[in-house]
Amino acid sequence: MHLVRVVAPGFRAGVIESRGKGTWMGLYTAVSLVGLCLIIYGFGQARGETGMLYDPPVFLRHIALLLMLFAFVFLAAGFLPAGRIAVAVKHPQILSIKIWALAHLLANGETSSVLLFASFLAWAVILRISLKRRQRGGETVLPVFKSTRNDVLAVLIGLAAYVLFVWKLHDWLIGVPPIVMG
Repeated sequence: MHLVRVVAPGFRAGVIESRGKGTWMGLYTAVSLVGLCLIIYGFGQARGETGMLYDPPVFLRHIALLLMLFAFVFLAAGFLPAGRIAVAVKHPQILSIKIWALAHLLANGETSSVLLFASFLAWAVILRISLKRRQRGGETVLPVFKSTRNDVLAVLIGLAAYVLFVWKLHDWLIGVPPIVMG
């Protein structure tokens, strides 16, 4: 669903024109949620069933942990009114997903993980290229600076979310602690 404008640009416009924007938003949300559930289910089924493509050295896991801090900050910046971070990176949420996917590719060598994270990375790259083209064509507008306060909030929110994920949430939600002691 998130690539409809890339692969079928007229489809979205056609649905909005014939059924209204509310219908499009409902369809978009429903299909996106079903897709997310299928990804989660499929990854859960595949995890442990597939072999290793590579065994990442420990230092790559440390780099992945550092990259994830930036991913959380950029994700938070994408949900706030634009600060200098959002203006500088242009599409902070997409950059966050690219960093998240790359970090997880560095830290995970199982076939299922590589397939999942490489797919997300490819999606984010394709979407970023599409957004750049749409911006040049006047379809989208880049974020406009509002306040440095939003950068401070993005860093604080991103750091808090990062700490919570490293501390407990990743293990609780995903079933794998990001830091294995011993």
